[in-house]
Amino acid sequence: MTALPAPPPESRTGTCPFTANGEDREDSRSVSSSVSAEAQDGTAVRSAPVADWVVPQELATDPYPIYARLRAESPVAWVPALGKFLVTGYAQCHAIELDQDTYSAQVSGTGATMTRTLGENPMLRKDDPEHTTERHSINPTLRPKAIKQVWTPIFERNARTYIDTLAGAGPDAAELNRDYAAPVASQNLIDLLGLPGVDPETMRRWSHAFIAGTGNLLDDPDIWAAADTARTEVDTLLDELIPFYEANPNDSMTSALANSGLPHPAVAANVKLTITGGMNEPQHMVTNMVWALDHHRDQHRRVIADHSLWPAVFDETARWLSPIGMYPRQTTRSVVLGGVTLPAGAPIGVVVGAANRDKNHFTHHPDTFDIFRPKQPHLAFGSGVHLCAGHWAAKTSIGQLAVPLLFERFPTLRVDNRRETSWDGWVFRGLTTLPVTWDN
Repeated sequence: MTALPAPPPESRTGTCPFTANGEDREDSRSVSSSVSAEAQDGTAVRSAPVADWVVPQELATDPYPIYARLRAESPVAWVPALGKFLVTGYAQCHAIELDQDTYSAQVSGTGATMTRTLGENPMLRKDDPEHTTERHSINPTLRPKAIKQVWTPIFERNARTYIDTLAGAGPDAAELNRDYAAPVASQNLIDLLGLPGVDPETMRRWSHAFIAGTGNLLDDPDIWAAADTARTEVDTLLDELIPFYEANPNDSMTSALANSGLPHPAVAANVKLTITGGMNEPQHMVTNMVWALDHHRDQHRRVIADHSLWPAVFDETARWLSPIGMYPRQTTRSVVLGGVTLPAGAPIGVVVGAANRDKNHFTHHPDTFDIFRPKQPHLAFGSGVHLCAGHWAAKTSIGQLAVPLLFERFPTLRVDNRRETSWDGWVFRGLTTLPVTWDN
């Protein structure tokens, strides 16, 4: 997994350039705040709290202690090292998703790098009605009926193919990310998009190049070179595929986009957007589910004995170890969020990885993995108009097939503690290395 590089530090003094009165704030080693106004409902309103103790490298190593402190001190805080307001409370993140008029997906900064990377603004960086127009073109391909009738047999075939690859590596050398999760996620994406002749390693390279480019706020020339190479290769392929699918439509996402009436650049941008985000999350859900069950053996035993529990494993893993940890928004007007005044144009990081452990929403031990917890909505797949279009595909391909079939083939599959396991990232978070073993 390639985590998005952190934005350049804009301040290490605790000064927030977005304070309500426009004045610098004093240095602080914790989230600081002051009452500056009163909302219409009589609640206190503060100018922007500052969390200048947040270190991006520590977020990438283990973000959860930082998330807990931010939620406790202020669920909306200015983080100088990231140049963003981080929103970590569930209620506040959910409110953002339900109000696209105030919290726009058309953002500067990271939005600009995505456009630079993909060559065009995709639907993820658009609000309605443009977003809905482009989203509707792919919805039929990703609806539950289509997933069941068209894609489930393909997903199962791919899972069984790479289970054989994992078996070939053997219980002393198998690495779940390399030998199974990444190639399964890549091949599923290749098939969904309808990209003939593309191999899983090429898909992985494209996806990682686009993710790195989207986060390249430091203008690293090597990152741009890799992103430009990937974009050129994908665009060259699409120059052939788009007219082909216009004349020969099928069930793939590229075919649906090509026949939607959208201009060629918009079709290409959304294919590249899907390549960017459509591999890492399913890949990390495979390894995250295996890791979570391995570290909760009682629940592991119950799932192996009762396969009807697999959907709960998928859902709880998505909440507890959210593979998409943060995404950006930008305010279109001055607004009060979580008792904090935000000006127009404020850059926001919607930290769903933190919101999904908020005790004010998940009252039943939110920091623990529990597939039997009372069912409550979470934000792992977003919410509102930007609810992840591929969530049904992910639930089927990973939650119902890739991981259950893995344990069907290897009932004693477990993390191999003789070798190192590694995690990385917070914008996208997942296991980069997960050695596994099993009994012969």
